[in-house]
Amino acid sequence: MARIKPQALLQQSKKKKGPARISVSTVILFSLIVVLAVFFLYTTYTRWSQRSRIQIEDKESVFQGDDSFLDSKKSDLPGYAVLDTAKGSITVELFKDSSPEVVDQFLDLCQRGHFNGMLFHRVIKHYVIQAGDSDKLGAAEDWTLKGKHYSQLDTSVKHEAFMLGTSKTKHENGAFELFITTAPIPDLNEKLTVFGKVVKGEDIVQEIEEVDTDEHYRPKSSVAIHSVTLKQSI
Repeated sequence: MARIKPQALLQQSKKKKGPARISVSTVILFSLIVVLAVFFLYTTYTRWSQRSRIQIEDKESVFQGDDSFLDSKKSDLPGYAVLDTAKGSITVELFKDSSPEVVDQFLDLCQRGHFNGMLFHRVIKHYVIQAGDSDKLGAAEDWTLKGKHYSQLDTSVKHEAFMLGTSKTKHENGAFELFITTAPIPDLNEKLTVFGKVVKGEDIVQEIEEVDTDEHYRPKSSVAIHSVTLKQSI
């Protein structure tokens, strides 16, 4: 048996221990896999972001549609009311935006003829005229009868004259008091829910204000609201 020389054994061991080479085709294949993975992730993210944006835009369009519907509904409501009284007509502009609930209630009562024949049962000069059911005064009488005293004590002006309002107390059994101020009232917002302003017929308000009253500020001769006519514009 022939012996292998030590030098030949050394050369063979070097050949076995040498690092294996990576072929060019393997590198290309691996690169393609990485590129495809990145492309897949990018397209998935793009589709997801587009879908989210479309959903958000749809929700915004729905909200805008609701707002436009409410605005159109509000614009269809009458904006003015004409009170035909024994002294003449008083035209008031209704605050549909700032007092929508009270205006809705007022319009409903007008359509049902609630104010037809209603008397002005409290008249305080340089303060307010009040129409309503004299048998259901409630808390409204407490501050109305003290109005002249309060207006003399407090000279700060925080509200205009000729404003239309109703008591903030709960309206039970359809009771709905009407107040028209004849002078600035400092604490008016604490007493009334203001829902309109006289824009025509201020002289009629002042004429009602000048009627003779007894010691309880009740007119000696009756002054009534004959009817209320609702209008979109004047």
